[in-house]
Amino acid sequence: MQMNTPPRSTIRLTRRGRVALITTGAVVAATAVAVPLLTMGGGEVAQPTSLVIPEGWRSGQVYEAVDKALRLPTGTTKKSLGKANLKLPNDAEGNPEGYLFPATYPLDKKATPESLLSYMVNTANLKFNGAPVAAGAQRNAMNVYQAVTIASIVQSEAATKADMGKVARVIFNRLERGMPLQMDSTINYALNRSTLNTSQNDIRINSPYNSYQRMGLPPTPIANPGEEAMRAAITPTPGDWLYFVTVKPGDTRFTASYEEHQRNVAEFNQIRSSASPAAPATGTATASTASPGSTAPTAPAASTASVTAPR
Repeated sequence: MQMNTPPRSTIRLTRRGRVALITTGAVVAATAVAVPLLTMGGGEVAQPTSLVIPEGWRSGQVYEAVDKALRLPTGTTKKSLGKANLKLPNDAEGNPEGYLFPATYPLDKKATPESLLSYMVNTANLKFNGAPVAAGAQRNAMNVYQAVTIASIVQSEAATKADMGKVARVIFNRLERGMPLQMDSTINYALNRSTLNTSQNDIRINSPYNSYQRMGLPPTPIANPGEEAMRAAITPTPGDWLYFVTVKPGDTRFTASYEEHQRNVAEFNQIRSSASPAAPATGTATASTASPGSTAPTAPAASTASVTAPR
C-alpha cells in the first residue's frame, strides 16, 4: 500500500470525526488519572497499589498520572525519559507516544517513573511485535510502527469499538487514493487539546501533525491505542468509504459519496446548533473532509457551531 508519507521533516498529523468519544475522553481524563489515593483512618494518604492507563491517553497524560501515583513533582516522569532506556522502534526516535500501552500496572514501593514506563513499553512490544500484528501490518504493506500510528488515529476518531474497523478503512482508502487524511484528531494533538471545534485558523497551523496540509501519516502516533484499535488497523472493515461524521451519539455515518457526506454534515450542524445555539466554534468532526483527489484544506467554516465539508 502506498502510504504517501513525506519525509519526516514535512509530515503532519490528523484528527477524528466523532462526537461521543471526546466527551467520554474528557470524563476519563478527569476521573481516572490514576488509581485513587486512599485516605487512611488518621488522614494519611495510602500509596495506591496499581496505576490505570486508559485507552487513547496521550503520553503527557500518562506522565502526569505516574507523577501523581508516585507522589512526585509535576514533570518528573517526563524528565526521566532520557534515562529510562525504553526499547522503542527506531522509527520512534525516542518518542514513546503510542507505546505506553493502556492497562492496569501494579505499583510497589520500588516503582519509579523509569520502571513504569519500561513496563508499559515492554507490554506494547509484546502486544505489537507478535505474529498477528506483524503479519497484519505486512499484509497491508506497512511496518508495525505505521500500524500503531493508524491505530492511534482510529482510537482517537472512532465513537464506538464497532466503528473502529470502518474508521481504519477510511484511512486506508484515503492513503491509497493520495488524499490528505484531514482528521481533526491530529490537529488536536498538535494543539494539545481535545475538542470538537476546529477552526480555519487551526487547520493552517504549521505543524507536522496538520493532516489538512500534509500528505500521508503523521510522524508519530497521536495517542496510545488499545488492542481493539490495533486489530482494526491491521484488519480494516471492507468498504469504499472516504468520509464519516457522527451525526449524534450512536449514529456515525460512513460514505463514499461527497454529496451524501455533505447532507450528513448539514444534519449534524442542525442538531448541534439546536442543542448549543450560542456555540461560536467551527469544526470538521469528520474523518476526512476533502473531496476525492483534493489536497486543499476544507472550505471556510460557517460562523456558527458547525462541521464543514470542503468543496
